[in-house]
Amino acid sequence: MTSRPLIAGNWKMNLNREAATHLAQELAGAVGAAAAFEMAVCPPAPYLVPVAEVLGGSLVALGAQDCHAAASGAHTGDVSAAMLHDVGCTYVIVGHSERRADHGETDEQVRAKAAAARAAGLVPIVCVGETEAQRDAGTTLDVVGRQIAGSIPDGLDGATLVVAYEPVWAIGTGRTPTVDDVAAVHAHIRKTLSARTADAPGVRILYGGSVKPSNAVELLAVANVDGALVGGASLKAADFLAIARSV
Repeated sequence: MTSRPLIAGNWKMNLNREAATHLAQELAGAVGAAAAFEMAVCPPAPYLVPVAEVLGGSLVALGAQDCHAAASGAHTGDVSAAMLHDVGCTYVIVGHSERRADHGETDEQVRAKAAAARAAGLVPIVCVGETEAQRDAGTTLDVVGRQIAGSIPDGLDGATLVVAYEPVWAIGTGRTPTVDDVAAVHAHIRKTLSARTADAPGVRILYGGSVKPSNAVELLAVANVDGALVGGASLKAADFLAIARSV
């Protein structure tokens, strides 16, 4: 691949304004032009603007954790992709398993959000992954393949799409799949993407799910793993930077 690995931090519903801006300052000051990775952080929506102000002029990109599929309208409590772009976002996470589970989001809804993100000039980070029951039933590849087919709009390429594989059972649990398991799923994602875009080799596929400094080197060395979507470990600058530098 021609793009640098992407290390993205999903801060989820954590931190306050002071902690969020302090973390952003630490990261902005530590990532230089010679970095072998691209870094992005996705704060909670209320902190996007103050974090954007801190990151301005730095090499750390700003992302959001979700967007609405509509460009505007009567959608109380929602935020459009255009609004996110307006406050400085480059990326937006769509289809995270917590959104799929907590809010009942379907592949079709995720696809619509990803399309809205592209229309607004954002790069969607489309999340896919199986539950523990699906893994135990041996249907991981079928589930992930179906999510890829249903959640990604047509016409995207390596410059306009990122995919994140996050096995649901590994998120925040401290458990991770084996290296062979990760390799098998990421290879299947790459193969499935080839039916959707001629630039499948250029699409970055991130691994997420209990990524931490102690396992990052091993995970990021797996074939077809082009970075990481990091949860809890992205809330501490030292841990997040250690993961990024492991590329």
